[in-house]
Amino acid sequence: MSKNDKVSNSVIRRLPRYYRFLGEVLAEGISKISSRELADRMKITASQIRQDLNCFGGFGQQGYGYNVAELRSEIGEILGVNKDLPAVLIGAGNLGKALSVHLDYKKYGCRLCGIFDANEELVGTMLGGLPVRSMSELESFCESCRPVIAILCIPREEAPDVCERLTGLDIKAFWNFSHYDITLENIPGTVVENVHLGDSLMALCYKINNPGKKPETEESEQ
Repeated sequence: MSKNDKVSNSVIRRLPRYYRFLGEVLAEGISKISSRELADRMKITASQIRQDLNCFGGFGQQGYGYNVAELRSEIGEILGVNKDLPAVLIGAGNLGKALSVHLDYKKYGCRLCGIFDANEELVGTMLGGLPVRSMSELESFCESCRPVIAILCIPREEAPDVCERLTGLDIKAFWNFSHYDITLENIPGTVVENVHLGDSLMALCYKINNPGKKPETEESEQ
């Protein structure tokens, strides 16, 4: 399967949706699907689907459509859902607790191997089968377990120092809920997903308050 060197962020963000919808199709017992049928389910255009998948090589056959199981497997491989990337979670407050207990990391290609918090009162408590560790143990733990992903559920003001500390421990990816926008352009091989839940809620409120302003389609947002 040939792959383009550059793939737009919009395409990358649609890949998990393809994977999820194809899983639903597979669960319905459907073995093949056309781009039009998949587009109808996802509320995008068939041409958008074909353009996105062409970024990663050829899929499907003209007049036949896509083999659902094979396409989902290929997209899963692209996303890395079969990987077992070790991750640490920093911040065992309400959000950190929810992410440690309710998220099935293995389903998405990760493995939560450590949880840390600066509050010593939380140290030793169990979350999702893992003990909350003191931040003083972070360096020795990372040297031993070699996590590559850090999930940040900490106050905004703590994020810069913690981020710098973690990059020195060979963390390569940040899933950041701290309300601080991490930028790591000068650190080769490091990637960031800054998640602002409030932004999503405000976008929803905008759509409610501006019903006459129709959002652009996903195809026009490439």
